[in-house]
Amino acid sequence: MTATWKQRLIEVEVGAVAHGGHCVARHEGRVVFVRHALPGERVVVRITEDTGGSFCRGDAVEVLEPSPDRVEAPCPFAGPGLCGGCDWQHASWQYQRELKAAVVSEQLRRLARLDWEVIVEDLPGGPEDWRTRMRMAVGPGGRAGFRAHRSHDVVPVDRCVIAAPGALDGVVDRTWPPKSELVVTRDAGGQVHLTEIGPPVVRRGRPVPGPSRLREGSGTATELAAGRAWNLRADGFWQVHPAAADTFAQVVRDWADCQPGESAWDLYGGVGLFAAVLAEQVGETGSVRVVESSVRAVEDGRLNLSDKPQVSWYAGRTEAVLESPDFTDRPPDVVVLDPPRKGAGKVVVTAIARSWPARVVYVACDPAALARDIAAFAQHGYELAQLRAFDAFPMTHHVECVALLRPAR
Repeated sequence: MTATWKQRLIEVEVGAVAHGGHCVARHEGRVVFVRHALPGERVVVRITEDTGGSFCRGDAVEVLEPSPDRVEAPCPFAGPGLCGGCDWQHASWQYQRELKAAVVSEQLRRLARLDWEVIVEDLPGGPEDWRTRMRMAVGPGGRAGFRAHRSHDVVPVDRCVIAAPGALDGVVDRTWPPKSELVVTRDAGGQVHLTEIGPPVVRRGRPVPGPSRLREGSGTATELAAGRAWNLRADGFWQVHPAAADTFAQVVRDWADCQPGESAWDLYGGVGLFAAVLAEQVGETGSVRVVESSVRAVEDGRLNLSDKPQVSWYAGRTEAVLESPDFTDRPPDVVVLDPPRKGAGKVVVTAIARSWPARVVYVACDPAALARDIAAFAQHGYELAQLRAFDAFPMTHHVECVALLRPAR
């Protein structure tokens, strides 16, 4: 068995950026995934993980030859062994978007066999002060913070440069029960909602989250997007960047292009953001069918879109609902889907393609999952027609894409 390199210091020349917030280097025939480095740099790496295989992971702890795109991280909690939330604070904002564009292009090329030029567009507001939703952990000392990269260790913080202004007031300057978690939401009106989730408890031999209680705010967040006000549970899903929901809704509006009387599906529909856009287009004579696995989100969606009788709701897993004759009795003209990070998968892609919509608008938070699903759609006769990418998560490696697929000519 190969001796582990863990904690070993090695000097490497950093290669291309890779999906996941790191770059690729090579040393003594092995691949090293390096965080806190940039392509083209020469750095000293401390190996942090090594299971003895063909690759290991490490942090750049000393920069010998810096990239011209390197900047000083604005946050004191960003760096090797510290908060794992931000991946690219050491890169200029413009270069962050270039790195993300390179990752999306590489995933499309490797997984979908597409050569596609990608430009990552910025959203209003800059790279700081944007995150409106955060889940924080509480360390042994009772202070709130964020977990280190690929670790359960909690890094206490007294501020966060990407947090929306005021979101962490009264959160980071007090103590909490150790091992508890905090869900913080700052809604469009500036109201902060804070929920405390108690330390895990053991039930039937398995740890489960402890009881939760609302500590601040009403628990109902008000958001603005797609020309509407939305009231939803503060700890429910909503885009974390204040400009993201409206931006994605506009792209869906442009590309769905439904006509009055048509039928649309909104899969993984959440509280109905895209359903609202589709309902406006199909009108009262059309239909929009929303599928969402979260019962709470469906409840919120029904309340928010109660003025849209053409919208019907289906609570359940998308894979199961798409097998129901009651759902598929009217084929869609357009399908919009916004799956979780793992993507839609072959079962859902096959079911969509079987219904043969004229357009599929795919909103994706993971470029690898998107590329795999585009490849799956290609097997059913669909091709990528347009793609836009957005920097909805500045300072991190995450990037949001919206893709338009159509039947191949």
